[in-house]
Amino acid sequence: MKVSEFNYNLPEELIAQVPLEKRDESRLMVLDRKKQTIEHKIFKDIIDYLEPGDCLVRNNTKVIPARIYGRKETGAHVEFLLLNNIEGDIWESIVRPGNKLHVGTKVIFGEGLLEAEILDIMPGGTRKVKFYYNGIFNEILDQIGLMPLPPYIHEELKEKGRYQTVYAKYEGSAAAPTAGLHFTPELLKKIEEKGIKIANVTLHVGIGTFRPVKEDEVEKHEMHSEHYYIKQEDVKKINETKRQGKRVISVGTTSCRVLETIADENGLVKETEGDTQIFIYPGYKFKCIDGLITNFHLPQSTLLMLVSSLAGKDYVMEAYEEAVKEKYRFFSFGDAMFIS
Repeated sequence: MKVSEFNYNLPEELIAQVPLEKRDESRLMVLDRKKQTIEHKIFKDIIDYLEPGDCLVRNNTKVIPARIYGRKETGAHVEFLLLNNIEGDIWESIVRPGNKLHVGTKVIFGEGLLEAEILDIMPGGTRKVKFYYNGIFNEILDQIGLMPLPPYIHEELKEKGRYQTVYAKYEGSAAAPTAGLHFTPELLKKIEEKGIKIANVTLHVGIGTFRPVKEDEVEKHEMHSEHYYIKQEDVKKINETKRQGKRVISVGTTSCRVLETIADENGLVKETEGDTQIFIYPGYKFKCIDGLITNFHLPQSTLLMLVSSLAGKDYVMEAYEEAVKEKYRFFSFGDAMFIS
């Protein structure tokens, strides 16, 4: 299967640069796989498409302000993007300018609130970095760090919290699970009152989520790895839903990847922790999820391939053409799609 089959023409002005003032007033495109229909709604209408007994599974990871600017002892300015915590105060980081940050180089951030030393050069050119500080690391990051917005967003984010879901809990992501950005506490309350269960998984989203597919053939692409875990209380809700013949609906592709990684052939899951490199593209047989809430994804991306594997490539590409025609807002701060 050719990667070029997942291309579509997207005018640049449709790439959302800022979030809407009200989260749940973004637009919602509803795809019904059985009827092959396309409806245009507002996100808060999602409640009308959820039924008592359904289970929404969301990713409660929290984005850390992982982009930090500092200077070397020589005074030269540098930029770090924290990718993942290796152990203790040692992180894998993308560093710029890479050719100036050799093993042993020391860097100062935030007038000395944080210091770093380059320990090693890792495969792909990232750096193993050790941080030194007094106090609590995440509190220091909150003071000096910036949200690591995707490369296609050029506007400055006025409120850090808008690149965070309202239920974000466990710190560790370099990117937000953006399908969840549309939910408000009020909407979630109404959903629960309707008899819909809400379960959580945690998958820390890596910057690899924005990495383009460089192969010509889909099957040759190698997925990046991301860390996840799921607790027993959430396992219970998901398995109960499956046993009752109700729907498990994934909020976002990250939750979907966790569920499909851990589910057995009956779609049941268990309490577990690990790393996933699952690559879902057309031909994949879903074991756990019955529906998906997601944003509109980049052309030729692995996320567009995942959505196409659930709803069918031709149907999805037709929906994307319609979204462009109807001037939907695309990508992280854009509008949403519900596949039922």
